[in-house]
Amino acid sequence: MEEKIRVLVAKPGLDGHDRGARVVAAALKDAGMEVIYTGLHQTPEAVVEAAIQEDVDVVGLSILSGAHMTLVPRVQELLREAGAGDVAVFAGGIIPDADAETLKAGGVSAIFGPGTDTSEIVAAIHAAMAARPAAPES
Repeated sequence: MEEKIRVLVAKPGLDGHDRGARVVAAALKDAGMEVIYTGLHQTPEAVVEAAIQEDVDVVGLSILSGAHMTLVPRVQELLREAGAGDVAVFAGGIIPDADAETLKAGGVSAIFGPGTDTSEIVAAIHAAMAARPAAPES
């Protein structure tokens, strides 16, 4: 039996709008993934702590506040420091194209803007997991 993909959906920063994050979380769950939703107003440290505790494969960050160029790289840095640099990071929200390209160049797997069809997000997560090197067998 294939293990389910474990996804942490997080709302870092001061953004108080989580409808999109909840829609994405529901779509991922409907697609057969295990989803952990952290709720609003999370710090990067809290997001990474939850990601480590939950042993997730993917962290999805929803940011509408404009703080994506600070929050996303900080989450990536903390994941690497925690030995979880192999966790795929996705971001969604109001992210200008130039910033999206910078974030992708920094290792973010994909960026999704408002109105993205959830099937595109599901497909991107599956593609990221398929591209990951296989874990060594014990």
